[in-house]
Amino acid sequence: MRVGLVRAHAGPPGPSSTATGTQQHVARVAAELSGRGHDVRVYERREDPELPDSTDADGYRVERVPVGPSTRAPTASLVPHVSEFGRWLIEHWSSDWAPDVVHGHFWIGGLAAANAVRETRIPVVQTFHSLGAEQLRHLGREYAGPGERIALERALTRAVDLAVAQSTDEVDELTRMGLDRAAVTVVPAGVDVDRFTPDGEAAPRGRRSRILSVGGLSAGHGQEDLIRALRLVGDAELIILGGPPGDALDHDADARRIRELAVQNGVGDRVLLVGDVPHVRMPAWYRSADVVACTQRYAAAGRVPLEAMACGVPVVGYALGGIADTVVDEVTGRLVPPGDVRGLGVTLRRLLTDDARRFAYGHAAVDRVRCSYTWERTAGALERVYEKVVRLRNPDAEL
Repeated sequence: MRVGLVRAHAGPPGPSSTATGTQQHVARVAAELSGRGHDVRVYERREDPELPDSTDADGYRVERVPVGPSTRAPTASLVPHVSEFGRWLIEHWSSDWAPDVVHGHFWIGGLAAANAVRETRIPVVQTFHSLGAEQLRHLGREYAGPGERIALERALTRAVDLAVAQSTDEVDELTRMGLDRAAVTVVPAGVDVDRFTPDGEAAPRGRRSRILSVGGLSAGHGQEDLIRALRLVGDAELIILGGPPGDALDHDADARRIRELAVQNGVGDRVLLVGDVPHVRMPAWYRSADVVACTQRYAAAGRVPLEAMACGVPVVGYALGGIADTVVDEVTGRLVPPGDVRGLGVTLRRLLTDDARRFAYGHAAVDRVRCSYTWERTAGALERVYEKVVRLRNPDAEL
């Protein structure tokens, strides 16, 4: 099949940062699909005028679309350029290469993809990666998304042939937005099980038990809950990865707020903010931890618990979104009701003092990831999705 993957932003020029984002997800999907014999092209907005129009990478081609500002731009500022993005795509698909199926990523990428195919028979698949309505419900006043996002996402659900959700919670949200349940399928993100393994280098640590948290520092990522829970845990340290680079933490308002909260709760000497970490270093950080804590108030995909589990580390997390789907309670870790700070602290304390249970959870976690969450399985599932929508639109299509 000829597959077009559309995203709004370009991938990072250097090593990707702490958390796996949309750009890294799309790149891995493209590489896996190419490895399965498909002709894959990734379309991203040009953000660096010095880069060539197209580049070959890992078996697929990256096409840079010259729309909007020629620099990295906030997502909201790209809305006026969606139609232009779509026109550029359809003009190029009218020449020597046209996709059998288009897969939009994030809401801006999906809008551009849907705009491009609306007068064709090309089916469009959409992965939202996160949903504004769900973020607003969980984050309330701390939701920082653009005002028009929720309405545009709702409109996008009516323009796609099928939506790919990354958790069962996301399926429920999409159906509440009006999408027919039969038009939604769950395809979770994958994990690089060659890189994320229990064996290998571990980041340095001291004698204290280590709880690792991975994510941003802004409100909604759950660092506040972890700091309050740490009072109930005993002599353990909390290492927080994410946010700005380490040398910029002293000037970051969220970092100052988190450090002040740790001091107020009497655990200032046990909370360490590391800042942004190259993603290639993440396996070593996971291996250094006794437990990885996932306490976000919104987690669409569950990539962090999967990476931790692949490294043989049990996860304690809030029972929501991708965390609830990936962590099996009392098998690969523990799930706690969202917002239950006392329950979180008690659960962490009990698990940190039970070496045998952590060992058992870690082994089960590795097995679960290798059986159900490899990138090969993700690509295979997407391949079946593409075949389904192509045949629905074009029953006589040769795939």
